[in-house]
Amino acid sequence: MTKADIVAKISEKLGLEKGDVQATVESFMEEVKTSLETGDNVYLRGFGSFIIKTRAEKTGRNISKNTTIKIPAHNIPAFKPAKIFVDGVKTNTEVKAN
Repeated sequence: MTKADIVAKISEKLGLEKGDVQATVESFMEEVKTSLETGDNVYLRGFGSFIIKTRAEKTGRNISKNTTIKIPAHNIPAFKPAKIFVDGVKTNTEVKAN
């Protein structure tokens, strides 16, 4: 599902203009991004949390030059789904065979 699909579904469900819904969805995503960039986590009860995870410094390898490189510690955004969300996905979806 894409952002356009989400906008279309919400617009159809609520009877709102697609332009208004798209502006709302984009504003929500911008607020989440801004909050994470300023160091604040975003908690949405029943859905999940957008959090900042810190990756520790580690040693990696550049295989083309056969040298070791130092990867500095850094922060990355992450999403942690709520337990009720995880349980719903587990019980309501079929396992896909590879």
